[in-house]
Amino acid sequence: MPVENTARYSDEQLAEFKTLILDKIEKAQHDLELIKSAYMNDHNNGTDDTSPTFKAFDEGSAVMSKESNSQLAIRQEKFIRDLKNAIIRIENKTYGICRVTGKLINAKRLELVPHATLSIEAKNMQK
Repeated sequence: MPVENTARYSDEQLAEFKTLILDKIEKAQHDLELIKSAYMNDHNNGTDDTSPTFKAFDEGSAVMSKESNSQLAIRQEKFIRDLKNAIIRIENKTYGICRVTGKLINAKRLELVPHATLSIEAKNMQK
């Protein structure tokens, strides 16, 4: 059955997607808290009494670790924001409609990438 441009997911399907997304938001927020606590936790590995060379490596490693944790936190915050935007689209009953083609995004794609706003067709057009 061809999908018309005016087609949308049923209220029942939207409710299922909402549950899926709310679960993902909860997990993502938990993961963000772990990342932030790792970032904020200043691990002093007791290098004060070791050779200056090792201490320099350890401090360099700590800086790199904080930078990567910061990047992870930024990505996680964007993911949460994207998921929350998906909830808004569910409430507006526009969830799952490709913003380029206007067609329904495949339900399997939405299960894997619940914040998707592009169909595979539109995604491939971007390449």
